[in-house]
Amino acid sequence: MSAREVVFGFGAHSTIGDAPELLDMARLADREGLDLFSLSDHPYVGQRLDAYAALGFVIGRTQRLAGFANVSNLPTRPPAMLARTVTSLAALSGGRVVLGMGAGGLWERIADMGVARLSPSDAVDAFEEAIVLVKKLSGGGPPVTFEGRHYRVNQIEPAPVAPPPVWTGSVGRKSLAATGRVADGWIPGHAADWASERYRASRPVIDEAAAAAGRDPREIRTVFNFPGHITDRPLAATRDRDGRWVGGSTGQWIEELTAAVLQHGASGFMLFSPRGGTPDLPSLARWAGEIAPAVREAVAKDAP
Repeated sequence: MSAREVVFGFGAHSTIGDAPELLDMARLADREGLDLFSLSDHPYVGQRLDAYAALGFVIGRTQRLAGFANVSNLPTRPPAMLARTVTSLAALSGGRVVLGMGAGGLWERIADMGVARLSPSDAVDAFEEAIVLVKKLSGGGPPVTFEGRHYRVNQIEPAPVAPPPVWTGSVGRKSLAATGRVADGWIPGHAADWASERYRASRPVIDEAAAAAGRDPREIRTVFNFPGHITDRPLAATRDRDGRWVGGSTGQWIEELTAAVLQHGASGFMLFSPRGGTPDLPSLARWAGEIAPAVREAVAKDAP
């Protein structure tokens, strides 16, 4: 995926009982030309499918659909092993994997898994170290020795596979700056979108940190988790009193997302249900068959 390519996908919070439905949705998305799907990663919830086991299985049942954990629960997934997982998935699938990374949000439950609790500041430091280490353990080359505050490896051979794109779910200022320094994409937290104050306050932090590190901020894509209704008729108002998107007709979705790309630099959208859960199959079909192609066409027409 190039930084300028606009990608479309869907997100799921799948339990073990949802496995057949997840496969049906992935097959539909693959057939209709969506780019990727995501799974949440909460290993302390026994009913949830393990994100990486499910990603590998679903990617293996599709032809072009990429997958990612939105976002990986890093504290429970040591980065050296995570590097092996994602590079293996990339090798097996022809590169159809994105590495979603998070510092860890629900520390009460994370600690219940036997993981040492980190302070918020230390968790972000570990998060940045982990991204650097995963990239060092990808792409071939000589053995890697890495001595960080939180993670260390000694003379470990990198996988001869290009590192997958790394997208983060950064929220706090320190984490946003880390995204600017070392990541390839950002998923705004709490389903914030381009019209939100959270986005307006957060994206400049990423851009400033990227520029300070000698990077082009435009290369760090913004991918939005985007919940909402897809209705048969236009709605009188597509946003609520707080300015949050509620949905609308396919035409209203197309207009909104096209403007997000052309006016606000959006480079990806993940469909969720109105309450932030897994979308239903009819909505996914309209998203994949009507909305995504129309937005792609409108954006292409505006391209220089």
